[in-house]
Amino acid sequence: MARLFFALWPDAAARVSLERLAAEVYRRTGGRPVAAAKLHLTLVFLGEVDPGRIPALACAAQRVAAEAFDLSLDRVGAFTRARVAWAGCERAPERLVAMQAQLERHIRDAGFAPDDRPYAAHLTLVRHARAPLAPDRIDPVAWRVASFALVESVPGGGTYRTLADWALAPEKTKGRA
Repeated sequence: MARLFFALWPDAAARVSLERLAAEVYRRTGGRPVAAAKLHLTLVFLGEVDPGRIPALACAAQRVAAEAFDLSLDRVGAFTRARVAWAGCERAPERLVAMQAQLERHIRDAGFAPDDRPYAAHLTLVRHARAPLAPDRIDPVAWRVASFALVESVPGGGTYRTLADWALAPEKTKGRA
């Protein structure tokens, strides 16, 4: 079985900023900061999937019709029960919400059962946090989202491997009257 999820990868500049933010949050909460190479924003978590079904996931993902967008993470917070500290959006961009819902719908239509919890756009900074982290605003960390990926959590190695990725359509410019 393969442990899979769909995700957005930050660009290099955002990754550097997020790594610094993870270190700062770690100093406040303890626990284990997420390694820079693993920083991502999950779109849909699938869990254990038979590798033979990966082509069906790829077909579902190819059906997503969405435009590129700007994403800005402007707050930190925590999922206390899960002992996770995160960076997220005070208000998720409409294009992110629409793209995520479309992807999830196509995945369900293909016969998969992704996580049922309501979608909360966030990027995990610290796992196994030992102290609470109150919600707070931060200097925004932004990047241009131009693609999304199907990712495997590699067993035993603690690494992620991108299995496939899909480009979003360029943003349409508004015509002049």
